[in-house]
Amino acid sequence: MHCLLVSYSAFINGHVTRFFIVFDRTPSANILKSYEPVDKAAPTVVSFSSRGPSQITLDILKPDLTAPGVDILAAWSEGTTVTGEEGDTRVVPFNIISGTSMSCPHAAGAAAYVKSFHPTWSPAAIKSALMTTAAPMSPTKNTDAEFAYGSGHIDPSKAVDPGLVYDAGEQDFVSFLCGQGYSAANLKIVTGDASACSASNNATVWDLNYPSFALSANQSGSISRTFNRTVTNVGAPNSSYNVNVVAPSGMVVKVNPSSLTFKAVGEKQSFVVTVDSTTGSDVLSGSLVWSDGVHNVTSPIVAFVY
Repeated sequence: MHCLLVSYSAFINGHVTRFFIVFDRTPSANILKSYEPVDKAAPTVVSFSSRGPSQITLDILKPDLTAPGVDILAAWSEGTTVTGEEGDTRVVPFNIISGTSMSCPHAAGAAAYVKSFHPTWSPAAIKSALMTTAAPMSPTKNTDAEFAYGSGHIDPSKAVDPGLVYDAGEQDFVSFLCGQGYSAANLKIVTGDASACSASNNATVWDLNYPSFALSANQSGSISRTFNRTVTNVGAPNSSYNVNVVAPSGMVVKVNPSSLTFKAVGEKQSFVVTVDSTTGSDVLSGSLVWSDGVHNVTSPIVAFVY
């Protein structure tokens, strides 16, 4: 980044300024403090961005989070033109474009940034850090709520120090896929090895150690789900976390235990979340937050009818 001691001026104003400098004996000017307009609608998820729920696994909340992806200035291949359309001869090293192709590099860069501080962390731990520290977004501005923005807007600086992470390894995902009914042949396509399903590794979707909570039903009425979760301490060696639940009318969330105490970095503690929800046409959104007074490890809770 370079700092230029200049003030930008429109072309016509530049001519006027030059005329003034040339013909006035003692030209002088005042440069006022710049004004940054604030877009009160921001941040919002653009209309052409895909929405949840996931059509493959309804009870894994998607999307995970959101990142900048509209009107992004980025490097552009000079092996093609600006639009790639016939008749367009413009070749540029930079372009302003929008879409997942812009949002994904932001998320990948943020993940690499977190990895640079914590080189031994797993992909799941890094994802957890990004999700649980994401900035909250407004369901009023984004009417699809969590199905538009997931856990919220990415905040890489906070993700470096999340306090707790929901970690998961290969075997956790194998158990999840077995619980989803994967055959040995389909499982091999994913794992590339001889992993097989058995009674001991056949887990439900609600037991996958994911940093969010989702429960669905195919018709209006009552839903009850139990989630088993484990968090790993990556903050202060001696720390205590208390849970805070925000639940709308129609949703009851119970967490056992309601406090977690750690004595070392890397120590793991498990807890159980029970969600009872009465759902209709509206999506019910809540949150679960583990806090030690410094970190707020936040996870969305969503109940819906599909």
